[in-house]
This record gives sequence, structure tokens and C-alpha cells, in this order.
Amino acid sequence: MRIAAVLLVLGVAGCAGGSGDYYSRLLKPVANPSRVVAAELAFARAAQDKGQWTAFRDYAHDEAVMFVPEPVIARDWLKGRDNPAQAVKWQPHHVWSSCDGSLAVTRGAWQRADGTTGYFTTVWQRRADGEYRWKLDQGDTLETPLEAPEFVRTDIADCPDRGMAAELRDQAEQSRPAGGGTYFDQVSGDSSLFLTFVVSPDLSRHWKLMLYKDGSMIDAMAGSVSAPRDD
Repeated sequence: MRIAAVLLVLGVAGCAGGSGDYYSRLLKPVANPSRVVAAELAFARAAQDKGQWTAFRDYAHDEAVMFVPEPVIARDWLKGRDNPAQAVKWQPHHVWSSCDGSLAVTRGAWQRADGTTGYFTTVWQRRADGEYRWKLDQGDTLETPLEAPEFVRTDIADCPDRGMAAELRDQAEQSRPAGGGTYFDQVSGDSSLFLTFVVSPDLSRHWKLMLYKDGSMIDAMAGSVSAPRDD
């Protein structure tokens, strides 16, 4: 009887003016940055428990790309690769998410056993089962370690109106950071998050992360990695 009463209430509410839209919104995918952070932390923990490249394989999207420094398909490059004796450690500092949660970007710090430190940027894509897998991973060394924040910062894009996807992609593509090279664009399902990433012929890398905020795409993060030196 209690279940029937609840269903009756929901049915009446669904017939009320405007409330049907409310319940349809509840069913739409939404941003869940805490789940992205949890995936990043589990990924980092797996690297320590199971081995660095084992963790990279386990958490990789089928189309994942990494830079060594040339861009490679991660699953091909990682296949059969032995784990290093000591895995790199890393911690997320900031997460940006699309409104629909289909795509997110994390940035944070890493440390190697030899004392080398640096930063990373990772793109996370949500699968049909709701789990996140990394789709693009890159980083570089830093002379001064990043200062750890008290809390992981979170930025979530606004939800664009329906039919805006093409317009938002045009805005983002017109703001690409460099001409020439190979692009690895990462776009959320609702086009509210756009990471345009280019690898120049000299293997330098340039990127810009944009979010939909207050009616337009705004710059959220940008960076570059210099071409590798021939030492």
C-alpha cells in the first residue's frame, strides 16, 4: 500500500504543470566531480599496490592517448610493459567537469622516488556504466613542487541550452592555442567542456581548457610543454 501511495503521488505530480520537466531533469546525466576525484585517487592507489603500468592499463579508456613524448595509443604502448620498481605518486588538486558529467579534467602534482616532481593533466570520460576511465594523460617536470591545496578545487560548467553544441564547438575551435600539428580535441557530450590539445611537429604540446559559463565558452586553464631536448 505504501508503494502504491508513493506511485500515485508521483503520477499526480507528473501531471501537474511543469513538474514533468522536473522529473525528466532528474533522469539526465549530471556532473559528479567527487566521483572523478575518487577515480583519480583509486588510480593513484592502484599504481602503488599493483604497479604503475598495470594501473595505467586497468584505468585506461579504449581510445586513451599518452605522450612518451610522441603521442601513442596507450593500450598498445602499455601492452606487456614491465612496471618500474617504484611507481610514481600523484595527487589531484583541481577538477573541471562538464555540466552533464560525461567528461572531466583533473590537474595535480606527482613525485618520483628520485626526488623529481611535476604536474599532470588527465582527461576522464564516463562510460555507459557510470565509471570513469582516463582518455588522455600528460604532464611535465617542475623545478618547484606544486603546493597542495587544503581541498580539491572544483569547477563545473553551466548547462547549455539544447541545440548549442555546434555553436560552442565553433567558439572553442576558434580559440585553439597553436596552428599546425596534430589535434587531440576532447569534447563533452553536451559541449560544455572543451579541451583543445595540439602536438606540434617538434613534439612540443599546447592546450587550452574551456568551460561554458555565463552564456559563452571561457578559458579555464592553458599550458605548454617545450619540445624535448636532444641530450
